[in-house]
Amino acid sequence: MTPRSKIFDDISQLMTNAMGVAQGARTEAETAMKGMIDRWLADRDFVTREEFEAVREMARKAREENAALEARIAALESRQG
Repeated sequence: MTPRSKIFDDISQLMTNAMGVAQGARTEAETAMKGMIDRWLADRDFVTREEFEAVREMARKAREENAALEARIAALESRQG
């Protein structure tokens, strides 16, 4: 029984090592993929949510100011005409 037990121990050790190698390869693949995605996103010049909201607020204020200026111009033109 000792030789048979030794074979099973060897097979078990081999499988454990193979699982460790597979897990390491998986981790490396995930890291590489995350790096590629990060680089791809950085190359696309996407804006953050905060930047988008800030520009959106600036545009809202600009529209309000334009509307106020249009009303002011209309009032001035009506006085002249």
